[in-house]
Amino acid sequence: MGTEEEKPVSGHRCIFAQLSKVRRGDSICMQEESVCCGGGKRYLGFSQKMFLEFEYFLSHDKAGEGERYKRTPELVNECMKQFSPLPVKKNIIFKRWDRLNEQDTPLAVVFFATPDVVSGLFTLTCFNSAAFDAVITPFGAGCASIVYYPYREELDGTKRAVLGLFDPSARKFVKGDILSFSIPFLKFKEMIDEMEESFLITDSWSKIRGRMGLPKTE
Repeated sequence: MGTEEEKPVSGHRCIFAQLSKVRRGDSICMQEESVCCGGGKRYLGFSQKMFLEFEYFLSHDKAGEGERYKRTPELVNECMKQFSPLPVKKNIIFKRWDRLNEQDTPLAVVFFATPDVVSGLFTLTCFNSAAFDAVITPFGAGCASIVYYPYREELDGTKRAVLGLFDPSARKFVKGDILSFSIPFLKFKEMIDEMEESFLITDSWSKIRGRMGLPKTE
């Protein structure tokens, strides 16, 4: 259960309708009853089931009604066969970084970032990796890109970062120049340790910092 500081979210809400509070400094506790979306329940690990006729919701039914994110219901079903459920959880705590304490054990770090910041995060993720896919952009809902996929990467030990927030249903909750960049926590700790050896100390990055209104590196 969430503590007094980590207040459980009441009512049926999309997760992205709540995360603006977290970015302002509030800590929240998401539970199954907090999420109205059947997809969200599964992507957050509250359920291993998808709601009935999800394939028509993500595509369209005979009347043409649906989100039309996939061309056909059959294509949705093919996609979902590749989906590995998360271990079922009762609570997920979201905290801003400066609200963490020594007892917290994060599983992932999520940035809501502009292209310049995403550029830095992307490059730092790739700094100590020979893989071309150290950052992945898998298809999925907005909540899948910030919870399901980075948690899956943490569990599997592959530790790839996830670029996301391409889901039109979630984008209405963020500004037009914002994407998400989610990093499994073990990978994030590695990135912090390597910052002073990376491109972040170069003139190229210093110029980008200046464009973002930050002090240039020495």
